[in-house]
Amino acid sequence: MIEIERKFLVNSMGFKTEAFKGTRVIQGYLNSHKQRAVRVRLKGDIGYLTIKGESSKNGLSRFEWEKEISKQEAEALLKLCEPGVIDKMRYEVNVGNHIFEVDEFFGENTGLIVAEVELASEKEAIEIPDWLGDEVSGQTKYYNSQLSKYPYTLW
Repeated sequence: MIEIERKFLVNSMGFKTEAFKGTRVIQGYLNSHKQRAVRVRLKGDIGYLTIKGESSKNGLSRFEWEKEISKQEAEALLKLCEPGVIDKMRYEVNVGNHIFEVDEFFGENTGLIVAEVELASEKEAIEIPDWLGDEVSGQTKYYNSQLSKYPYTLW
């Protein structure tokens, strides 16, 4: 239940030709406190309820619990969320032994594209594709919970 991931900015649209899947994601936060976030997500036609804990000091690890819920349950819970719903397209791209999830944001976060890769350990090596830019792991302004409050277009 510990999530380990690295996060990067994306410097070109090259990932789109390499993506094997793309899914629209709508998500909101029932609670976006620094020590815990409770997220409702509609990923395509599948809903999820996720609880995330506070990040480690280096920003690579944190507790994560996720439960699949119905589309109808997710739609109902999204109506209860804090202001600032996240709307994005998530692309999945194979790079070496990993799958990068690349999020192209819309709405108030238009212009932001971020890639994440989940790891088995904090020291696990990854291949860096040419469309990957600066690493922003641990920079809280790039967390979706923060983007819902302080959108990219207002930076």
